[in-house]
Amino acid sequence: MSVTLNVLATGRGPQSCREAVPQGGPDAADDTDVGTAIIGGGPAGLTAAYILAKAGASVTVFEADERHLGGLARTLEFSGCRFDIGGHRFFSKSPEIEKLWSEILPDGMLVRPRLSRIYYRGRFYSYPLKPVEALVQLGVSESVRCVVSYVLAQFAPTKEPITFEQWVTNKFGKRLYEIFFKTYTEKVWGMPCNKISADWAAQRIKGLSLPTAVLNAVRRRSSSVDHGQVVKTLVNSFRYPRLGPGMMWEACGDLVRKYGGHVHLGHRVVASKLDQGTGKWRITTLTAEGCQREWISSHVVSSAPIPELILGLRPVPQLECITAASRLRYRDFLTVVLILRKVQTIADNWIYIHDPSVKVGRIQNFRSWSPDMVPDPDISCYGLEYFCFDGDGLWSASDEELIALGASELASVGLANASALVEGCVVRQRKAYPVYDEDYADNVAAVRKELHAKFPNLHLIGRNGMHKYNNQDHAMMTGILTARNILAGREEYDVWDINGDAEYLESEKPATGEFGLRRVPRRV
Repeated sequence: MSVTLNVLATGRGPQSCREAVPQGGPDAADDTDVGTAIIGGGPAGLTAAYILAKAGASVTVFEADERHLGGLARTLEFSGCRFDIGGHRFFSKSPEIEKLWSEILPDGMLVRPRLSRIYYRGRFYSYPLKPVEALVQLGVSESVRCVVSYVLAQFAPTKEPITFEQWVTNKFGKRLYEIFFKTYTEKVWGMPCNKISADWAAQRIKGLSLPTAVLNAVRRRSSSVDHGQVVKTLVNSFRYPRLGPGMMWEACGDLVRKYGGHVHLGHRVVASKLDQGTGKWRITTLTAEGCQREWISSHVVSSAPIPELILGLRPVPQLECITAASRLRYRDFLTVVLILRKVQTIADNWIYIHDPSVKVGRIQNFRSWSPDMVPDPDISCYGLEYFCFDGDGLWSASDEELIALGASELASVGLANASALVEGCVVRQRKAYPVYDEDYADNVAAVRKELHAKFPNLHLIGRNGMHKYNNQDHAMMTGILTARNILAGREEYDVWDINGDAEYLESEKPATGEFGLRRVPRRV
């Protein structure tokens, strides 16, 4: 979602504003106290709303999208096909999260086989890597280089690595890093790997190593979705809503309404003003039609990008906080959805494109997520993901240019001839991924310090709200614990401990503690 301070004057009266409010229970007059105001209807915000509403607390969700809940985890439709924005596997080591998914969507969850591959210089490699297959594909000379560089890295690692490049080279050796990590990672982030924090590698692949991959390749793995201690990167099945992840979050929105909460689609939060005398918030929203409204709340829970939240805060934060927030960067991406007829069927959920000769970073195969996503057996629906920054060449290209590029690059990697293309569309996603540059941690710390001092009833959750690369289950847990803190009337749990110790839940160690997500959130 996006937040702006440019509130439009429309000249419409209060009645027009009330008529513009979509969904979410009985409408309310301006200045109605909504209890807890939640900015953003993605997994984090909706989970917090569900926990609060189920407990009988007053809660209202404001989502800028006029049609869909789910945020990045929404599901869109085009020409009879459904597709996911970014790919969302439903897998967690937290029993509580797994139980919550079943509670929200008791029917409609499928168990799907997991298959991902890497494409590099004309060849496909299994992912996770199968060492013998990879060595055969690479050839004798390249394989020897990989083994030698791996051995050297084990004997002479970089002490206290601070960059992605150093961390991964320590783990896999320089040559394997260059082949299977460097190109793709730089496509995703648009910056050299020696400028990316080691935190990123530590979160994503800490539990995966070359010995782990070898052991995984030779051991027998269970097909159950209860994967226990299996490294998340190595799981071979996952759950998935029959009609895409949006099915989960639309159902969650319905449950919030059922329990008395409100969900307002098409309402962009443009300002949040705290009355420091009463401790109440005055929230200003703007609809697509230009209708401005104000709401009163006791708490604000935000999953909005931090820079946009800060710009809308009143009293105005100190310059240090505003400057720190403005330095937080995000990576945008766009999905080129191609519908093709009578092409060879592939089983992959997605394919990582490590080849530097094409711009596409990852290719989604939506039928392999769920057969109901692409019901016509003669049709294939692929999503080509291009990582970019808002305003650069890719982002600014026309839909027609991007569809032509996607068809050409799909042919380049050998998945379909351009002549098989029936039609296509383009979805642009702003602020998809927080960027982990060398200064992000200091900037987030400066923002947190200011908010803690001046806005005690403002709660940050989710990926963009905390500027942390949370997976869906991590984002949900931030929503759960924030809701519990609000219900308790005090900070019982430190939400920032979730996914915060540079050890991702892909760790080989079993999840421990009450919530089962990495280091257990501790009571304050």
